[in-house]
Amino acid sequence: MDAQPSPYRPIPTAPTRGRSTPTAVSAAGAISFALDDTLRLLFRPFDVWRWAKLSLLCLFLGGGTPTAAFQWSLSALPSDFRLPVLLSRARQFVEQHPSLIILGIVFALALGLCILYLRSVFRFMLVDSLVNREVSLGRAWPALRPLGESYFWWLAGTLGGLVTAFSLMVIVALPGLQAAPASGPGKLFATASLALILSLIVLLGLAVALLIMLTDDLVVPLMYADRLPLPSAWRELWRKMRHDPTSFAVYILLRFLLSVGVSVAVLLFLVPLLVGLFSGAIIVAAVVVLALHWVGLTWVWGLPTISVTLAALMLLSALLVILLSTVGMPGQVFLQDFSLRFIAARSPSLETLCSLSDGSSPFREPRKAR
Repeated sequence: MDAQPSPYRPIPTAPTRGRSTPTAVSAAGAISFALDDTLRLLFRPFDVWRWAKLSLLCLFLGGGTPTAAFQWSLSALPSDFRLPVLLSRARQFVEQHPSLIILGIVFALALGLCILYLRSVFRFMLVDSLVNREVSLGRAWPALRPLGESYFWWLAGTLGGLVTAFSLMVIVALPGLQAAPASGPGKLFATASLALILSLIVLLGLAVALLIMLTDDLVVPLMYADRLPLPSAWRELWRKMRHDPTSFAVYILLRFLLSVGVSVAVLLFLVPLLVGLFSGAIIVAAVVVLALHWVGLTWVWGLPTISVTLAALMLLSALLVILLSTVGMPGQVFLQDFSLRFIAARSPSLETLCSLSDGSSPFREPRKAR
């Protein structure tokens, strides 16, 4: 009888009884460990299929690296593309058909929730890949989906609450600002109120961003290791932060600096690639038009030409997404492994899983010889 491949086994809760508390890795020390882990995972040996699977995971995770790159790529579109003109015509068409507005809102909400769901599950799958040093998307999905769904509902509720808070601030403040006089003390009061509201919105947005970052970086690994619900994992993290606030403050600072550095490095690397991609697209379009003119045909907008143009734009968009996700993936892996290194040194159960995976305990700093 042929041996059947063993199914994917859920990660068991690591035993912690009788284990000593792991030697804490500092936030600065976790950087060198994470860099070495990233190089080993991606280049030792180099595996194209592994890169493709990790790029798919990181595509939906978002964050500074791919988001900043995508925003820059939009600004790098050539002026001949006339994107503002196309958007203005599309907006006029939508305004003439109000039903499309409702349909667009429903579609945008559904698409946003789907992306948020994939982001939540893929975050655990990335942690699983880093812990096991193996990317198993098909087998890991059913085992990690319950944890991802728990995170999804919390994340959707948090973002929904943020949007609701912003809307309430605007609704409450807007009538008073409109009724304020155009000059005198009333104008000064309205200006001060507007500045206060904007400051509150910025502070609230930064607080939520920090909350989500800590959840992605530190709470998700704790949930993964101990199969904890998200509130319990947050209580565990809060206890660790109160026990060692200095280390976590340094971690947050370094995490911000690393995010900025990784985003800048990726953008610098993407500049020639994106310029080449868009230049190649323009050259191909020009060659097609000239070829049609050479055989005696003229490019006239109609159903066939519009279909060809849409297909070309979809192909260009697909190439752009693949390029952004592939180039931005190493930065995402490095940042997640940096946080994993940091929190695993403070979580015996997570360190045990990593030790079982590697056959040793790489999440401890080596002790100095006396």
